[in-house]
Amino acid sequence: MNSKEIMETAVKAADNKHANNISVLNISEVSIMADYFVIMDASSQRQVDAIVQEVLDQMGKNNVDISHVEGKRDSKWVLIDLHDVIVHVFISEERGFYNLEKLWSDAPVVDVSNLVTENDI
Repeated sequence: MNSKEIMETAVKAADNKHANNISVLNISEVSIMADYFVIMDASSQRQVDAIVQEVLDQMGKNNVDISHVEGKRDSKWVLIDLHDVIVHVFISEERGFYNLEKLWSDAPVVDVSNLVTENDI
């Protein structure tokens, strides 16, 4: 899978677990770190854990190498490093504090409205 397909799979997996405010930044032109940041939040710790597990499960089903997962069960921010795609799952209050979208405001936002069913992006 290429990085765009991995990003789309991560978005769909997160949406499947009702992630809130899914946002994708194309950071390929502003950083060598990755191609995409997938950012979302969840209303509860249980939901954060469910979203993270679903993303990991879908990556496993698609034979996507998971480089690293930062943050453990009950973390307020979990980062899933998929090499060219980095997934950030926040508890709602923490997302506002870190405000990655503002920090990376030079990166264009990717329209993922066609990938989600919740229409809460």
